[in-house]
Amino acid sequence: MEAQAPADYSSTLIATDALGRKLPGYKEVGEPRNNKFVGLFYWTWHTRPGRENPPFNVTEYLARDPKAIDDYNNPIWPRRNSPWFWGEPLLGYYLDTDEWVLRKHAEMLADAGVDVIIFDCTNGNITWKESYTKLCEVFTKARKDGVHAPQIAFMLPFWLSDGGKEILREIYTDLYRPGKYKDLWFIWKGKPLVMGMPEFADDIAGRQNDPALREEMKSFFTFRPGQPAYNIGPARPDHWGWLEIYPQHGFGKNISAGFEQVTVGVAQNWSKERGLTAMNAPGAFGRSYTHEKGQITEPGAVNKGYNFQEQWNRALELDPEFIFITGWNEWVAGRYDVWQQQTNAFPDECNEEGSRDVEPMKGGHGDNYYYQMVSNIRRFKGMPAPQPVSAPLTVQIDGKFPEWNAVTPAFASYGGNTLHRNSPGWGSLHYTNNTGRNDIVLAKVARDKDNLYFYVETAAPLTPKTDRGWMRLFIDVDNNKNTGWEGYDFVVNRINPGKKAVLERTDGSWYWQRAGELDYAVEGNKMEIKIPRSLLGINGEIDLGFKWSDNMQQEGEITDWIINGDVAPAGRFNFHFTTK
Repeated sequence: MEAQAPADYSSTLIATDALGRKLPGYKEVGEPRNNKFVGLFYWTWHTRPGRENPPFNVTEYLARDPKAIDDYNNPIWPRRNSPWFWGEPLLGYYLDTDEWVLRKHAEMLADAGVDVIIFDCTNGNITWKESYTKLCEVFTKARKDGVHAPQIAFMLPFWLSDGGKEILREIYTDLYRPGKYKDLWFIWKGKPLVMGMPEFADDIAGRQNDPALREEMKSFFTFRPGQPAYNIGPARPDHWGWLEIYPQHGFGKNISAGFEQVTVGVAQNWSKERGLTAMNAPGAFGRSYTHEKGQITEPGAVNKGYNFQEQWNRALELDPEFIFITGWNEWVAGRYDVWQQQTNAFPDECNEEGSRDVEPMKGGHGDNYYYQMVSNIRRFKGMPAPQPVSAPLTVQIDGKFPEWNAVTPAFASYGGNTLHRNSPGWGSLHYTNNTGRNDIVLAKVARDKDNLYFYVETAAPLTPKTDRGWMRLFIDVDNNKNTGWEGYDFVVNRINPGKKAVLERTDGSWYWQRAGELDYAVEGNKMEIKIPRSLLGINGEIDLGFKWSDNMQQEGEITDWIINGDVAPAGRFNFHFTTK
């Protein structure tokens, strides 16, 4: 495939999360709003610590002895000084150099509408260069494949230090001055953004310093120092926040009106009694805490993102230029005898409730926070209008496909994403995934008074139709998650096609019953299918969601559509076709 400009496919995407919450669409959020940006805190530290340590998981260890949560010397705890995961990421205990994972991140964040990921370089003098370089390589390739992958920026230490000065010099001389990955630089007020103080460009005591370099750096970047405190707002005019308790402050007052930046956090390691504290401290502001109601203890509260939503509501009220979300993929924290009045302290992450990652987890709340983030980003930024629907058309199922050229909408899907996985993970883990096969790049729907017609196109000729899990079409005829399996009422090709394709339906689970046989045709990298309206129960106007799936591995498990094969669109997203 030829390289193409990054595209915004969001106008075609609908979704309902596991709790039944639907994404708002164009009618609810309106046109794209100019000068509205979303940044997401992103961790590139899953490299060297991952090679040197196994993936210890706090939740798994506490299952052996829950009382150990406050006991640093309890024998269940290993004696090595290792980072601790609060839970398992859906994509496994990955390293940040795993190209397969990075490509998943690029697409998920593009679909969400994230403009920039901001790397955590707030500790010491570490830039995690190996990680950010690999990410830049993968995101650049993704952009060439049409993915609107986020741009990048760095957050430096909160306090003036030699380490912060070393970080600024390193990223400037290694990345910015030579112009590497320039398309990925996030530009703010005309210059690349760095979340750090301009004083980091000043001389380092006791070193041989270059005055020209100092002035170069000061004039090259837009500096926005990070405010470490969660509760006091900006302490200098150029301060930006990274995490605050509710109600968040506005940062960077604009001359015209309003604010430059506001933070949104999933949870905060803070309590009323102690202020800053560890995530396992009594009263910590976890995922289910709100300023309005305190700790919400209803069953399943952790799945609903109460804290996250309260913070979003405040940010949308302040309506700044830039919303900074904490965060995507921190996942780990250290374990300390005592920290901020808490024994056996896990400062930043502890368990599902006491954690602040949006990236989907294995089990637990799954991908709920991801779709909650997508929903709120749409409300903040707006979204493109849907493409117009072309006139009714009768398609000849003959494998020649000429009629399809005039059919709209064109439901585009990212090409180049069937790469295979072969990467070490944390400790002794090694991950492989060879399920990428048919690379789906385009889908269309046509209709006449008697039939619906579905078209799909792949980047290369389709593999044999006898392959396992080959090119399945899932249809949600009523856009209702409460009917069908995960909302899907019909599937085509769950049974491999012969002379005819097989349509099946279900009333509620992964239990499918034959509903009819269908005409279809395959030629090269294209396929077309005709489905009588009568089989789908559609008489008048159409309003449905659909997706194509190739090489599903875990049948009946919807998160398979993030992990395996190729899916258009990915995860819980559907393409939306409506004539209403």
